[in-house]
Amino acid sequence: MSGIMRIGRLELRVLDLEESIHYYTNVIGLEETGRDKDRIYLKAWDEYDHHSIILQKSDRAGMDHMGFKVADVYALEKLEKKIEAFGCTLTRITDRTRLAEGQAVRFEIPTGHSMELYTEIEQVGTSTGTFNPHPWPDGLRGIAPHRLDHTLLTGDDLETVTRFFKEVLGFHQTEKIVTVDGETMVGSFLSATNKAHDLAFVKGPDNKFHHAGFFVDNWYEVLKAADILSKNKVQVEVTPTRHGITRGQTVYFFDPSGNRNEAFASGYLSYADFPTITWTEDKIGTGIFYHRREMIESFSKALT
Repeated sequence: MSGIMRIGRLELRVLDLEESIHYYTNVIGLEETGRDKDRIYLKAWDEYDHHSIILQKSDRAGMDHMGFKVADVYALEKLEKKIEAFGCTLTRITDRTRLAEGQAVRFEIPTGHSMELYTEIEQVGTSTGTFNPHPWPDGLRGIAPHRLDHTLLTGDDLETVTRFFKEVLGFHQTEKIVTVDGETMVGSFLSATNKAHDLAFVKGPDNKFHHAGFFVDNWYEVLKAADILSKNKVQVEVTPTRHGITRGQTVYFFDPSGNRNEAFASGYLSYADFPTITWTEDKIGTGIFYHRREMIESFSKALT
């Protein structure tokens, strides 16, 4: 195993910090855990670490970086050497550069996105605790997801970025989308755990952010999320439906800055020996939107 335990955090650029705080705490239902000069730190109710989402005030929307939590400093050092050997440029993020975080290794992947690996972050726990806990806490707000589940990014060279995550970081590819002739990969779904995906890429412009997926329990919670979004007049892109890829249930919508979010439920479990499922590009509509069986234009063009 590579030592990567799971997706850890996502730092998003937002245009209006106060408006974004209201949205992510009252509509999504995250808990604010801290603030510094230009950042707000948030976590879902079922997450133990200090934060999984960072909102950074900026003049443009999108993703600043995505971080993965590593088991220990020894695994981090090994991964750092493998990343360098692959040819990626590395920088060190010093201890306490951001609130509650230790040092991290930052690097740029072949699609131009910034990634970080880290092992140190303060744990603040959950309202339910770890001793004779109830299934959920009182006082939940909004959609109230359990956790940050995954992200989808876009890039041009999906073959190389897939090889990087498999060979260097130890991910396994759960699904892929290829052209009808099978010669070009246009979608890649990757997991470091036993989830359907922790990270995915679709063919498109480099260094663009497609969406952040937040995990909810079941189909009813996806429907409830859609009700909450409509009640709060949030722009919904796709009403509740099912994915063919991952088998997940979903609703897509946008934060006030135009960053796409998703409430995601179910999905299969995968393991290290899980065979890669292949979809052809002519069936991508069914793969993404299983019920309507066709793509919508905004899904490939609305990127930040």
